Amino acid sequence: MAVDLPVPAIPEAPEVLAPRRRSRQIKVGKVLVGGDAPVSVQSMTTTQTTDVNATLQQIAQLTAAGCDIVRVACPSQDDADALPEIARHSQIPVIADIHFQPKYVFAAIDAGCAAVRVNPGNIKAFDDKVGEIARAAKDAGCSIRIGVNAGSLDKRLLEKHGKATPEALVESAVWEASLFEEHDFHDFKISVKHNDPVVMVKAYEMLAERGDWPLHLGVTEAGPAFQGTIKSAVAFGALLSKGIGDTIRVSLSADPVEEVKVGSKILESLNLRPRKLEIVSCPSCGRAQVDVYTLAERVTAGLEGLTVPLRVAVMGCVVNGPGEAREADLGVASGNGKGQIFVKGEVIKTVKESDIVETLIEEALRLAEDMPESGTPQVDVTA
Repeated sequence: MAVDLPVPAIPEAPEVLAPRRRSRQIKVGKVLVGGDAPVSVQSMTTTQTTDVNATLQQIAQLTAAGCDIVRVACPSQDDADALPEIARHSQIPVIADIHFQPKYVFAAIDAGCAAVRVNPGNIKAFDDKVGEIARAAKDAGCSIRIGVNAGSLDKRLLEKHGKATPEALVESAVWEASLFEEHDFHDFKISVKHNDPVVMVKAYEMLAERGDWPLHLGVTEAGPAFQGTIKSAVAFGALLSKGIGDTIRVSLSADPVEEVKVGSKILESLNLRPRKLEIVSCPSCGRAQVDVYTLAERVTAGLEGLTVPLRVAVMGCVVNGPGEAREADLGVASGNGKGQIFVKGEVIKTVKESDIVETLIEEALRLAEDMPESGTPQVDVTA
């Protein structure tokens, strides 16, 4: 006798603030950028590219942190000579970062790099080389990033506009894009970076109106970790909330792994990347009856590396504590030297304050065993 099995519910798409801008889709190696592909996270190595082992080791660390695409500097022939081995052994697509010397663009393409970043503002006679670059890149299946930067804008544009205004950045980008398109080359994305988030946001908004190019977002020279995180979050949030942006790089004067962590969290916060571990905890407040700071830090440290979409609430008073703990996958509402442990909205036990951290970690790991790992399906598996 046939048995009617329940039809599994179709999971709801995460709510976002605005539909994605429909940009042209390109490939950076096996990572899709633009179109309906997820917003990808990029970073850049800080090692000497000539030190192949150190560079590959750092790329492995970035990959483990969630980096999708990595850029390496190529300022010399020795760096160019190291590119083939790096591109061959990297777990994620490698972009060669080229300035001043157009010959290294061709070296990077020949080395098998997934993409090349070119800076039209400081490559000598760049416009005269576009046709040759386009042919070489097309033949190799290599994409290009036209990387316009406020700090290295073409002198003619600086004279025309007085400084690196949004209009100047966009004019540079559109001009270079038109040169590639004249040679029937369309596998490129564009960035118009500035250290001022307001100027940067205006430039990208203008650029998004001018064409369907995929856009790489970045606040250049954003600063030390705290300042750079704030500037990047503000700028990226303003653009991504409007659907503008296809790939991002958070530029920090810090370990590049931190860039990846910040970039991933920005995307997770906007529901543009599946959420992983999320700690909900009390801010500074005189109502707290336990040391919430220490509890939250210890729980975060104990669950570092957890990749499942788990929300853990660490709460310190009876005002918002029970409600937040009940809404989370796992939570604690603390007070008077003890804590009520909630799992999926239900109180499962009450423990001493000294046992809260250990109990939360144990329960989190138990829940994680039954949850699928969070992932970002940005890889083109048909390639």
